[in-house]
Amino acid sequence: MGNLTVLAGSLLNGLVLRWRSWQRGERTFRYSSDWPAFAGANWEERILDEPVTDRLHVKQGRSIGRRLFFHDDYVLCVYLKRHYHLPWYLRLLALIFPHRAWSPGLREWEQLQWAARQGWPVPRPVAAGQWVGPGWRLQSFIATEELRDMVPLHEAIPAAARVLSSTEFATWKSAVLAELARLVALLHQKYMFHKDLYLCHFYINEAYIHDSNFIVKDNIYIIDLHRLKRHPWTNRWWQVKDLAQFIFSCRIDGMTECDLHHFWLSYCKHMRINKIMSKVLLKLVKIRVGYYIRHERRRGRKL
Repeated sequence: MGNLTVLAGSLLNGLVLRWRSWQRGERTFRYSSDWPAFAGANWEERILDEPVTDRLHVKQGRSIGRRLFFHDDYVLCVYLKRHYHLPWYLRLLALIFPHRAWSPGLREWEQLQWAARQGWPVPRPVAAGQWVGPGWRLQSFIATEELRDMVPLHEAIPAAARVLSSTEFATWKSAVLAELARLVALLHQKYMFHKDLYLCHFYINEAYIHDSNFIVKDNIYIIDLHRLKRHPWTNRWWQVKDLAQFIFSCRIDGMTECDLHHFWLSYCKHMRINKIMSKVLLKLVKIRVGYYIRHERRRGRKL
């Protein structure tokens, strides 16, 4: 009887908390020690409407833009991502469990923290927040420090092909692809999957484009981790998806089938995949790549 009383009391308390969330709303914030000085007083009330400095992009209920914050003689340059309209099922889950990271902003904060602990080069998250309620409201934001003087690899590789000699470029590209294979394998070994693993989400310093001997380890950064998630039971599906996205995005100037072959061999070596499984996996990846190519062509005809 006592256990039933405790259970009933716990359920009642949970319902009261959910009702308060519905009426008043719940807010969760994470931020670095230097953020309040740059963001200013009452930044929590303004951040969703804060004007960006430049590079504003708005799409499907979310926005991203570059924002400069000033404090004394210092400048903090961040990319500010905000999510205003999220799916109904996330809003429902957030209402039931309001302190969990259901929104992309708070989720990416947690993923970036996790990646940094693993030793991955990632942007520094400086602030994130999630609003649950009143009512069905679910909104979020994240501010990540800009990767200064860095360029995405889908731009860096063609640029390196233009400025380096053929021998230097071959050496440069081989080192970059070997490091990418290692990074992707490290992720997949933990059953963690990016789900948006395109070449444009890997960054290097612009100066390295001109240096065929640059040290690649710990100098290739990865961004956009808000979809990153662990999938131990459906890992093969997400593994194929990640690899297909990566290979599909490598159809750029300076990349060849031979380069992708070397990437594949390096990835399989890190993952300890035998030859038979490697062939099967590669077949599945190529099928998925073909789907992406057909989808791109269909979109091209519409345009």
